[in-house]
Amino acid sequence: MPDYVDRCLSLIEALAEAPANVSLGTLALQLDLPKSATHRLLQSLAGRGYVQQDPASQDYGLSLKVALLGFRYLDARRLPDVAQDALARLAQASGEYCRLALVEGEGLIWIARAQGATQGLRYDPPMSSDVVLHATATGKAWLASLPEQEALRIACARGFATPPGFGHRAVKNVDELRSHLDTTRARGYAHAVEEGEPGTVALAAPFRAFDHPDAPVAGTVSIAGPQVRLTDARVAELAPLLLATTREISTLWPLRLRQSAPQSAAPNAHDDPQFAPSPP
Repeated sequence: MPDYVDRCLSLIEALAEAPANVSLGTLALQLDLPKSATHRLLQSLAGRGYVQQDPASQDYGLSLKVALLGFRYLDARRLPDVAQDALARLAQASGEYCRLALVEGEGLIWIARAQGATQGLRYDPPMSSDVVLHATATGKAWLASLPEQEALRIACARGFATPPGFGHRAVKNVDELRSHLDTTRARGYAHAVEEGEPGTVALAAPFRAFDHPDAPVAGTVSIAGPQVRLTDARVAELAPLLLATTREISTLWPLRLRQSAPQSAAPNAHDDPQFAPSPP
């Protein structure tokens, strides 16, 4: 059973990453499975509504049920709602693209965004893209909040390769990353110039699970846009707005627990072990 579950999840991931529907043969080759076994997995997932087959080409693709589950998960926990107003105000004030990412295990996942650019160049990357920790302002903002050895362990475990389309100034090794993290800690926010994408600049800062300097980091907020607008001078102007937004979200974040919990059992963020401050 564990192997079957693992294969089903691998199949879902393969279909999610594919730009279009995929043939049975291609999926079998990609998963290194016999066609018969791949077909059984597809039929099981199709029976539950997660996979659908194109009647003309006979190729397979994910249904919208996977996305629906994601939206249900976010809605049940009110994750985007708590911070969306603050994020929208930051986007309006900055005139740039703002995003919120949550810490998930040893990585980050985008969950909310707001577009502040109303004319001219617009930076609008997909929410489905991975957060490359060592080569983005978002990733470095979170890594800098961790003890150095833990941050370097996580980054080294992932490696320093970057996906196609990343900028030429992306961090390439552990020594560069250590220097960037030192600067980020001293400055209070991360700054990436032509790392995540050529011609773009981003700045990001972490927010905490509640408004206390020892509270664990829950996620990050970022501002990103074209390099022609986000000059060093403009970044210096936006940094205080970014940091004010992260402080506001840190104050609001415990509401997500109270709003998603039963009325009679709403937890106190300071009493919940999930939000307990780290020992000094």
